[in-house]
Amino acid sequence: QMHLVESGGGLVQAGGSLRLSCVASRAIFSINAMGWYRQAPGKQRELVARITTRGRTNYADSLKGRFTISRDNAKNTVSLQMNSLKPEDTAIYYCNSDGLSGSYWGQGTLVTVSS
Repeated sequence: QMHLVESGGGLVQAGGSLRLSCVASRAIFSINAMGWYRQAPGKQRELVARITTRGRTNYADSLKGRFTISRDNAKNTVSLQMNSLKPEDTAIYYCNSDGLSGSYWGQGTLVTVSS
C-alpha cells in the first residue's frame, strides 16, 4: 500500500509560478515511475509529467519548457515546478506512483490560475 499526499496548490495569477509536492508514505526509490496528472472541470485526467527511477522524464507536449518534475528519493518526495502559468492550467493536480505493487493516487491539490 502506498499513500500519497500532495500540497502546494492554490490561487495564482497568470504568469506566476507554483511548486507542488507529493510525499509518499514509503520509500519511492524502487517505484518504477512517479508522475503528476491533472483533471480540469469537464475534462479527462491527463498526464502532466512523469519521472522514472533512473530520472528519465517525459512531459505533455503542451507543457514542455514550463513545467519541471523532480524526485528526491531520500525524502520520498516528487515535486512539480510550474512556471508561466496560464488560466488553462487550472485543474486538480494528482500525484501517482506506478510500481510493482500497483498504481496509487493522491487526493489531489487544486491549482487555480486567474487571468
